[in-house]
Amino acid sequence: MVPEIIHIDSLDDSRLDAYTRLTERELRSVLEPQKGIFIAESAKVIERALAGGMEPISFLMGERWLYSLLPLLETLDTKESVPVFVAPMELMERLTGFTVTRGALAAMRRPRLEPADAFLRGICEHAGERPVRVCVLEGIVDHTNVGAIFRSAAALNVDGILVSPTCCDPLYRRAVRVSMGTVFQVPWTRIGSEARAWPHDGFDALHAAGFSCAAMALTDDSVSLDDPVLQHEPRLAIFMGTEGQGLGAKTIAGCDRAVRIPMAHGVDSLNVAAASAVAFWQLCPHVDNAYHYQPGRY
Repeated sequence: MVPEIIHIDSLDDSRLDAYTRLTERELRSVLEPQKGIFIAESAKVIERALAGGMEPISFLMGERWLYSLLPLLETLDTKESVPVFVAPMELMERLTGFTVTRGALAAMRRPRLEPADAFLRGICEHAGERPVRVCVLEGIVDHTNVGAIFRSAAALNVDGILVSPTCCDPLYRRAVRVSMGTVFQVPWTRIGSEARAWPHDGFDALHAAGFSCAAMALTDDSVSLDDPVLQHEPRLAIFMGTEGQGLGAKTIAGCDRAVRIPMAHGVDSLNVAAASAVAFWQLCPHVDNAYHYQPGRY
């Protein structure tokens, strides 16, 4: 479809509210009350979002980005024409974070998330006979860490990510940016109905799908990450906890085992994003050109 190119000379245009005025909370509830929207920043993130099946509402970019992105925009398969707002580069520079956005943004509809049980069933069916590895994020509040975990998950062949009721939003602008768009490549969904029912409802869904649960935590009976027993688990859910405090006591107690990363020089822990990368490298199958399950596509 040929995109609708609209040249603008002011950021006060109400059609640009998603980019210039609305908060993250408002993006989720004001423009699209039923589903919400999110913002993708930079050409690479936009490309990965579109490749991941995200539905664009509009684009905003500096003049010099139009021609480099035009071939991608012309491949859009949408029922209606999607407006592409093009502004002079000096106008784009007024946007906060221009050096991060690199002058290209897109407003996109949030995808519909699968229920956790259907999500886990789809991942396992797609994996067939090979081991399945998912990561459960509990209470992580730093969007940078969430984005970094998604990037490691994509690189190291995690089958899917499940986000607890108290974990921050993977489609928050900073999380999407730090993930370099891999949040659109790694399948994910929410697990658990509400904070007060967590983690019991999360364990119910995972155990029903045949998963053994491993808590990344320092306990007296924790096993080393290189324990062969972990490698031979056919379905393993790796629980990662919030910054500083780590996993909750109920979560650690409810997991089948606690797992620690052996460390030197008296260091007892790593940043959760760094720890996730180490755990994924050790526990996930090293498969070249891995292709992830995509919810709703099988």
